[in-house]
Amino acid sequence: MAATDTEKLNNLRSAVSGLTQISDNEKSGFINLVSRYLSGEAEHVEWSKIQTPTDKIVVPYDTLSAVPEDAAQTKSLLDKLVVLKLNGGLGTTMGCTGPKSVIEVRNGLTFLDLIVIQIESLNKKYGCSVPLLLMNSFNTHEDTQKIVEKYAGSNIEIHTFNQSQYPRLVVDDFLPLPSKGETSKDGWYPPGHGDVFPSLMNSGKLEALLSQGKEYVFVANSDNLGAVVDLKILNHLIENKNEYCMEVTPKTLADVKGGTLISYDGKVQLLEIAQVPDEHVNEFKSIEKFKIFNTNNLWVNLNAIKRLVQADALKMEIIPNPKEVNGVKVLQLETAAGAAIKFFDNAIGINVPRSRFLPVKASSDLLLVQSDLYTEQDGYVIRNPARTNPANPSIELGPEFKKVADFLKRFKSIPSIIELDSLKVSGDVWFGSNVVLKGKVVVAANSGEKLEIPDGAVLQNKEVHGAGDI
Repeated sequence: MAATDTEKLNNLRSAVSGLTQISDNEKSGFINLVSRYLSGEAEHVEWSKIQTPTDKIVVPYDTLSAVPEDAAQTKSLLDKLVVLKLNGGLGTTMGCTGPKSVIEVRNGLTFLDLIVIQIESLNKKYGCSVPLLLMNSFNTHEDTQKIVEKYAGSNIEIHTFNQSQYPRLVVDDFLPLPSKGETSKDGWYPPGHGDVFPSLMNSGKLEALLSQGKEYVFVANSDNLGAVVDLKILNHLIENKNEYCMEVTPKTLADVKGGTLISYDGKVQLLEIAQVPDEHVNEFKSIEKFKIFNTNNLWVNLNAIKRLVQADALKMEIIPNPKEVNGVKVLQLETAAGAAIKFFDNAIGINVPRSRFLPVKASSDLLLVQSDLYTEQDGYVIRNPARTNPANPSIELGPEFKKVADFLKRFKSIPSIIELDSLKVSGDVWFGSNVVLKGKVVVAANSGEKLEIPDGAVLQNKEVHGAGDI
């Protein structure tokens, strides 16, 4: 490290030691991360060394053995499992306050309701006790504590813990924003979901789970409705002693930016778009060479997490995320849980069906999952077999639909989209009830005009700009 950087780090260290809001673990974790960043540890991928992983490394889902029919064997499998949902995100991009996991997804049920119902039905069916862990950030912690009280009567143990809270770095002088008078939450950030491993350990949850005989944790984003417990995957990992498994699924044109798995220097690792040299970005985005992407559904052995965290061996690629807070340029350094794959023994990917990746990131996704394209049963959101096309329709809604509240106001009821290929909506558009959309539909209100689609309208391969086009 250059002498100027050493000085920067020493100044930062003394400033951070005076921050009373965070623990010693958080302080040392943060300083570690910054010193790795300053020493320029970012690994550059040598493009010529990249190899496509074999079926041994990325196992096709349909080659996994069937799970024994015996209920007692199934119970003993599930008794080794813990489900962990990443619950640190806010619903702000969808115009909601509070944790994103409390947005209502279907039939008045929130993401969290669906997750709890799923695990409850598993526990009831097999007489097992799969606990649910929620990793919160300081942004979602208080609200989540209140929300989980409503599940007190359920047959499921719910644990919450917080991921780390790190200070944002002021770019100009490399000092923590909170030590420069920023007293609000804006001075801090949660350092990405790569932090799940040390946070599990630091919170004491890891030790508690190991003492209960738990062996694997299934980690997933709380907004991925497809991330449900899968016995075939769990059984495969236990039988083959795989310490880590990343679920990947075939890329479509909508997923070109997603990270992919590669074989590199004899190990499986995640390749993210940020690591790709400029001249290879188009190749990275192509579906021909890199056919799969990371769903962020991860299965990890708890003993392996303990071993690697204790050895401080999880040195994932650092993702620098520049931001601006009240006119001050700041930097937050983050890591991703998927990048940890290369540190675990016998790590694999499993190429799973697309149904295991159903994220709700925007109101257009909400339209999909609230429509007749899906049904909900026991907390599981299941695709309607009446749709023959394996791909979902592509949906683009204009900014008028961005916030959930506006989205709900503009649809009297969610249209039928079983036979829809694509929908593009722009302008001041309002949908009546029982509207049916088929084929390719464009609804674009003329500027300054309100366009109402009447109750019961059927739009098939149509472009609508005014009432006369319906």
